[in-house]
Amino acid sequence: MSDLAGQSGAGLEVHGLRKSYEGREVLKGLNFEVKPGEIFVIMGPSGCGKTVLLKQLIGLEAPDAGHVLIDGQPIQSPDDLTRCRVGMVFQSSALFDSLTIGENVGFYLAEHRLKPPAEIARAVSQTLALVGLQGTENKMPSELSGGMQKRVAIARALLVEPQLICYDEPTSGLDPLSAVTIAKVIVSLNKRTHVTSLVVSHDRDLAFGIADRIAVMNDGRILTIGTPDQIKRCPDPWVQEFLSAGVKRYEIDPRELGAEIPPAESKPGHSAP
Repeated sequence: MSDLAGQSGAGLEVHGLRKSYEGREVLKGLNFEVKPGEIFVIMGPSGCGKTVLLKQLIGLEAPDAGHVLIDGQPIQSPDDLTRCRVGMVFQSSALFDSLTIGENVGFYLAEHRLKPPAEIARAVSQTLALVGLQGTENKMPSELSGGMQKRVAIARALLVEPQLICYDEPTSGLDPLSAVTIAKVIVSLNKRTHVTSLVVSHDRDLAFGIADRIAVMNDGRILTIGTPDQIKRCPDPWVQEFLSAGVKRYEIDPRELGAEIPPAESKPGHSAP
């Protein structure tokens, strides 16, 4: 793990990416570039194509047109990610319930016998410490909170000493405090290891809190790319509507409720309330 601090992040290029399912175009000619070492957030509402885009970026699916380059090398299958040293943090964390935390984090190295057991154990311990989970090696995933499980998933991605980490909705399903912890972990790892971070999320607070640059996506297209300040000043009406959508109290017109709910029937020996 000592090599992490001395490495450089990988650059990512996406050119003309298109993807359709059963005649419905989901990705509509995407073009963008992620600079080495930056935190780049792709932000947009649910259903806009973010997860489909991520599948193309990590080689889980082949695009209908266009191509993805990592450090100038084409990505056409998951095997290419090993060559380009790409880590992936899934939305569900995707931990093995039957394995300990230490076994989950060290799974890739152990499965492929890339290091002796003692070296794997040492690397696991060091990596868990990086995400604030030192001493949890012998715990089971069920013993950890959702936020802690996300940090275990990040540690597992780190163990391959990646140049690029992709995060799929890293704060989804977390309470606000856990979401802040995950945001801080992403920023800390970016600064300490210089890894390039690509984050796919609909979480506006996360995007503006961690990003060097943000791409706003809707309906299979990138609408704009810029720094957080530039995105806030973007004149596009849809972008402004998306950013300004806030929490408010919703009142219901009684006419929307339909027929009145009848009172409960009284039972023998009891009077109706």
